[in-house]
Amino acid sequence: MKIHYDLIPQETKNIKTKHREVCTPIPHPDTIEIIKDLRFYETDSMHDQLPILWDSAKDYQIFDGYGNCFIDLTSTIFVANIGHSHPKVVQAIENSCKKPLLNNYYYPSRERRDFVKRLIEVTPSYLDKCILYTTGSETTEAAFKTMRQNGRKISKEKIVILSFLGSFHGKTTGSQQLGGKAAGKEWIVNQDKDIYHLPFPTEWYVKESGLSADELFLRDLKELEKLGLVFKNVAGIIMEPYQGWGALFYPQPYIDAMVKWAKENQVLITVDEVQAGFGRTGRLFGFEHYNMEPDLVCMGKAISSSIPLSAILGRGEILNIDPSMNSTHGGNPLACAASLASLNVLIDEKLVEQSFVKGKVLEEELLKWQKEYPELISYISCRGLVAAVFFAKEGSDKLDIELVDELIYRAMLKGVNSVRTLSGTIKFGPPLSIPEDALVEAINVYKECLVEILEEKK
Repeated sequence: MKIHYDLIPQETKNIKTKHREVCTPIPHPDTIEIIKDLRFYETDSMHDQLPILWDSAKDYQIFDGYGNCFIDLTSTIFVANIGHSHPKVVQAIENSCKKPLLNNYYYPSRERRDFVKRLIEVTPSYLDKCILYTTGSETTEAAFKTMRQNGRKISKEKIVILSFLGSFHGKTTGSQQLGGKAAGKEWIVNQDKDIYHLPFPTEWYVKESGLSADELFLRDLKELEKLGLVFKNVAGIIMEPYQGWGALFYPQPYIDAMVKWAKENQVLITVDEVQAGFGRTGRLFGFEHYNMEPDLVCMGKAISSSIPLSAILGRGEILNIDPSMNSTHGGNPLACAASLASLNVLIDEKLVEQSFVKGKVLEEELLKWQKEYPELISYISCRGLVAAVFFAKEGSDKLDIELVDELIYRAMLKGVNSVRTLSGTIKFGPPLSIPEDALVEAINVYKECLVEILEEKK
């Protein structure tokens, strides 16, 4: 499998619709030198995505500066939920720059007060305190620390954290250990022995077990007990509302069993909303799909739709445990101003509700596609404006990474930008503001690309 795509401009057919335009070879020849320079000065890890030069982006469209316009299905990995470069966010950043005040450590500022007040106002009332950070990884690291510190108030041995196989919680040492992707943390070597991972309860895993989802949670806990887990020593559980690579959600009975067990055993539950939060799933937060009240909520990405900012929300008695829990750039005035504007747009323009409605359109279109190619499209998962299409190799249950790589490349040549998951799934995550007809048009582009590939194989 290639680390990055070739930088050979591909001839394209001229395309011009209301939502996309292709009028030159892609990538445009004049952008090659810039991308090559980036590849020379940066590591390969920065160049595994599609080779489009981003010159500007507005709402649900990306422009390369040479006349090509792409429908964006990524929201830059769920940052631009309200759309790229929303005028109110741009204005908020410009106003903040003009004051001038670019940084103030965590000394008080009006911008920070205005944002955290609004954030607490729109979230469930029991989440009454917050801490601001810069990245999602910072929030999961802080949640890790908080869960352990709270556990040690009960017993010095109560330090165990449970997570899930396949999960992703960041790229720092602690957050990678919390995550459930083994290949990403081999470098750590001496991994924390008090972090355990439960199997993720996919639909097929539950079915194969022959158990109900709630029974499965308890069964898998007992399996970890055989590996040395002591139930009374569990301090916390960290979970995502859905696993990102496949937009996979939990069965409600599984969550019910987990919440009940956590309460009975004085275990805190952290929900990592960094990717799911701020309307992505058709609810303000992903955990609102489940009948639960998490103790800690990590959030980032779409919090500002622009400048890096992240936060943890929780109850005061939990978050006030450590006076050192602060961050140099947490509460940056530009980021806070942008985040307040973004949050207001999300609510005022009813983008959460739009996500729910458009998600139904997206799911319907993807299920139609699956019916056309049941031998290739093995599974569809969708909730709100996050979805994944699973492509299997013919006659196998293995996901077809190469086919998906080719599909997203060809879609790029037709004016659609996607994220490369490197897992055999096409992941849909457009800005919540995307028009329904643009969403359907992008899916139809994918259908065209699949037809072309299959025709060439004959």
